[in-house]
Amino acid sequence: MEEYPIGVVVGSIRRDSFNLRLFEALAKLAPQEFLFKRLRIDDLPLYNQDDDANPAESVVRLKKDILSSRGLLFLTPEYNRSMPGVLKNALDHASRPYGQNAWAKKPAGVLGISIGPSGTAMAQQHLRNVLAYLDVPLLAQPEVFLQAKEGLFDQSGNIGAASKDFLQGWMDRYVAWVKKHAA
Repeated sequence: MEEYPIGVVVGSIRRDSFNLRLFEALAKLAPQEFLFKRLRIDDLPLYNQDDDANPAESVVRLKKDILSSRGLLFLTPEYNRSMPGVLKNALDHASRPYGQNAWAKKPAGVLGISIGPSGTAMAQQHLRNVLAYLDVPLLAQPEVFLQAKEGLFDQSGNIGAASKDFLQGWMDRYVAWVKKHAA
């Protein structure tokens, strides 16, 4: 069976992140050949172009992990109507120096969860703009803007019954997207 290592970027580094919880539940909906690896972004220094010639070990690791992935999955909260700074910092590091963009050509899905009723719509739009510029083929539909509320997750941490069909449909589309573009 062909394997699909997927690099996962959770845009929140908060210990009790809703987006981390969503990733853990969502991964259970994927076929077994999809091997998810959370990419570490919490230890990256702030991006500084002066460091391009001599990147920090954490930056080298991030780029290596991205390059060894056949697809990407981004889960982002919304901070002040945009993506978190830690996520933007990771995007900048792995796309530099010019001509060495590790993100390019990696098929990706974007989704997110927040406590607000609009989910992470604005953050995802900003993230999608950056990813489009970075030449990342993005799954466009269905969009997933989730609100963290009772019943989204069951007692075992799985996707709850009311959202399971929708999120399984999203996962099925994502799997097909990655397989199409990673060929």
